[in-house]
Amino acid sequence: MQRMELVVPCHFGLEAVCKKEIQDLGYDVHTVSDGKVHFIGDAEAIVRANIFLRTGERVLLKLGSFHAESYEDLFQGTKALPLEEYLPKDASFWVTKASSVKSKLFSPRDIQSVMKKAMVDRMASYYHQSFFEEHGAKYPFRVSLYKDEVLLCLDTSGDSLHKRGYRLKMGKAPIKETLAASLILLSKWREDAPFVDPMCGAGTFPIEAAMIAAKIAPGMHRHFTAEAWENLIPKKEWDYALEEAGDEIDRSLLETKKNSYGKMVDIQGYDIDPAMIPVCRENAERAGVGKLIHFQEREVGKMSHSKRGGLILTNPPYGERIEDKRNLPLLYTELREAYEDLDDWRLCLITAYEQAEKYLGKADKNRKLYNGMMKTYFYQYNGKGRK
Repeated sequence: MQRMELVVPCHFGLEAVCKKEIQDLGYDVHTVSDGKVHFIGDAEAIVRANIFLRTGERVLLKLGSFHAESYEDLFQGTKALPLEEYLPKDASFWVTKASSVKSKLFSPRDIQSVMKKAMVDRMASYYHQSFFEEHGAKYPFRVSLYKDEVLLCLDTSGDSLHKRGYRLKMGKAPIKETLAASLILLSKWREDAPFVDPMCGAGTFPIEAAMIAAKIAPGMHRHFTAEAWENLIPKKEWDYALEEAGDEIDRSLLETKKNSYGKMVDIQGYDIDPAMIPVCRENAERAGVGKLIHFQEREVGKMSHSKRGGLILTNPPYGERIEDKRNLPLLYTELREAYEDLDDWRLCLITAYEQAEKYLGKADKNRKLYNGMMKTYFYQYNGKGRK
């Protein structure tokens, strides 16, 4: 099969986690940049990356890159790319998103318009016609400009990969599924250790943890734009990848809650809002992990667990959208006190609250991340509490 360069956007600060996932799938990582991981693969790689990656936002097929400081540069650079190798005659194609950072060309709408005209010109010269009905499969393009360097890609995913399909109902400030999975992997949690999210909202952290434990591929139950690209990806590739994903599921774990070592998987989610508990359960059932998670209405200060060596992973209120900042000192103090009363547990949390360490204590590790455009911190506390 033809080998291509693929680009996986991911959360800023979590590129290493995404890189490891791609390597674990068996592919060679080409380069890593801010918020992007580039790797080499074929049609099979496009399919498997979409279905199996937990941390990437989408899978992009790179068509080319070039320098552009004017709209004429942009037009000619786009027109020079071999679009006909990817687009059939009846393709419906457009630039669905344009972004620009530190570049002379900065208007997304103008960038999209100029590039669409250049694409039509290229297709017209190749197919010897001036009009395209565009009634066939959809081929959305994404373009990014950084310091006047243009990167043009086809979006093979369609909807962002964080849309697994299980979270039909959400809380007030939900964390993305891809970010939740990234933080679980970053935390080095093992399925034989207890896992608790004491402020679980719609249940995203516990559900992603359960899917990881049961080896359920996140893209098994959704569709992708590239499924219709039969000129580039044979349908059998999708069938093979879904069969592979089905074979990998630990069905014994789903039935018995015991992992391959014979230890019980213990995943729990608490929330103070009683209305969120049935939401969590519905979401978990749709994800196929309803039997693996115990959800319960409970205050943070009443969190407890009889086992040792577990992990608390949570996304507490920041004081930005949910709660007044005046309530946060008590909340974070209660979290610290509950954590310290557990036997040799670890605590990991993502928050934008600048005073978090004042009430939690100084973290063993502190990583700056971006949740969308919001700067956040991932605090890690390792093994404190009573012995």
